[in-house]
Parts: sequence; structure tokens; C-alpha cells
Amino acid sequence: MPSWIGPWEIAIVLVLALLIFGPKKLPDLGQSLGRSITGFKKGLKDTKEDVQAAIKEDVTAGTKTETAAADAAAAAKTESTEKTES
Repeated sequence: MPSWIGPWEIAIVLVLALLIFGPKKLPDLGQSLGRSITGFKKGLKDTKEDVQAAIKEDVTAGTKTETAAADAAAAAKTESTEKTES
């Protein structure tokens, strides 16, 4: 907790919130805030998983491309060797 926020400041903020929103509305506000934070965390987790999956696809595709290029180069080398031997 920051050093400039003490127990009196927290008490003042809570009293002001109680006066502004009333005792019946505060639990609803807390519940809404909790749902918002949970939804935000879930969104971050989903985005992280999507990014990791995309990176994994790119790495896999890059490996396949490199393998295909190496195979093509080997085939071309074999083909050129066969032509020079003929």
C-alpha cells in the first residue's frame, strides 16, 4: 500500500461511497466490479493463448517450409548431378 494512503483516507473514501451510492447499491457495485475484473482476466488469458497458438503455428509452418526447401534443394542437386554424369 502506498505510504500516502492511510487508514483515515480509506475510511473517508468508504464513507463518501456510502453517502453517494447508498447502502443498498454498494453490494451491487462491488459485485459488478468483481465480474469486470474476472472478465478482464479471462480476456487476457484467452488472448495470451491465441497469441501462443499463432506463434506455434508460425514456427511449425516455418519448419515445414524449411524442410520443403531443403528437400527441393537436395532434389535439384541430385538432378543436376545426374545430368552431369549422363
